[in-house]
Amino acid sequence: MTTDAAIRPRRAELAGFLKARRERLSPEEVGLPPAPRRRTPGLRREEVAVLAGVGVTWYTWLEQGRPINASGQVLDAVARTLRLDRAEREHLYRLAEATPLRAWGTTSGASDAIRAVLHGLDPMPATLINGRFDILESNAAHVALFAEWHTLPCVHKNLLWCCVTEPRAREWFVDYEREIPHLVARLRSAYGRHVGDPTWEEDLRRLQEISPEFAELWSRHEVAEPRDRVLRFRHKVAGDLTFDRTELTFPTAPGLSIAVYAPRDDPTRDHLRLTRPTA
Repeated sequence: MTTDAAIRPRRAELAGFLKARRERLSPEEVGLPPAPRRRTPGLRREEVAVLAGVGVTWYTWLEQGRPINASGQVLDAVARTLRLDRAEREHLYRLAEATPLRAWGTTSGASDAIRAVLHGLDPMPATLINGRFDILESNAAHVALFAEWHTLPCVHKNLLWCCVTEPRAREWFVDYEREIPHLVARLRSAYGRHVGDPTWEEDLRRLQEISPEFAELWSRHEVAEPRDRVLRFRHKVAGDLTFDRTELTFPTAPGLSIAVYAPRDDPTRDHLRLTRPTA
């Protein structure tokens, strides 16, 4: 049985998410007449309720994270009103319906077969990660590509931590300003499955304390699905490298994936070998 103590953090996450999504919409965007100057941005709770066809008190309680039941039909109406995309809808349903928590993937969840795939992808850089972007294991090409990424000691083997805590990350990661918000949005989506998990909560608390940039991005409550990305890195020896980044998932190991960096062009393919240590 799920206890109230376990559900409470999920309700708080739901409240913050709904408030953030409501505040990003203007009355004009949803067909309402222009409103006089408001103390807070976005729509009011009453306006969302009317547009969604639900009671004002019910919606207020939903946004406050109170213990109320929400049917799929009603959640659909709220999602349409708030203009949620697919990833945001799934996040809303997950939080509102209080689905059971699932353990995040660990190295023990990676079979020998998965490890063989990881290392067999060399010379393409690849790394095994979980939903928090913890780096669980990397192949030799990935280790070589990012061998000198850190100017400070690496205190947390995590793709996101390695970017927002490294002073020179913007210099080396050409697409930093575009990709870090995407990673944070993906982390927020994954967090919906682990609200209340002490490991996740402590990890997020520490990262918000260490990185004001992450704390600001986290406060937006943006969510995103995994999708293929084009990433560019500036390597001090190999020069500019461009990769198609995709992720391989495994039905036998939910929560784990292999992030693969496939060279996008011939110069990257040729210069990637320069990242490998010489004998």
